[in-house]
Amino acid sequence: MTLENLELFEVFVRSKRGLDHKHVGSLHAEDAQHAVDYARDCYTRRNEGVSIWVVKSNDICASQEDDNEGFFDPSEDKPYRHATYYPLPKEVGNM
Repeated sequence: MTLENLELFEVFVRSKRGLDHKHVGSLHAEDAQHAVDYARDCYTRRNEGVSIWVVKSNDICASQEDDNEGFFDPSEDKPYRHATYYPLPKEVGNM
């Protein structure tokens, strides 16, 4: 099988329980199951992970850094989305 016939996958590994998955790289594979197997062999050879996600690169939809201002500005008029908007009850004390 040639590289042209393989799909590109993005690989995410979670290093420990409770932590987020982190993007660790990309690889080409025949299908998703092969991608998981290849990712295990390439990115967790020394027991670096407890979980692997693979996602077809073509299936990722992302905002662009150049659109940052217009994309994130609508949240500025919603202060209730931030924890600092809410007063702490006296019973809580300091946090």
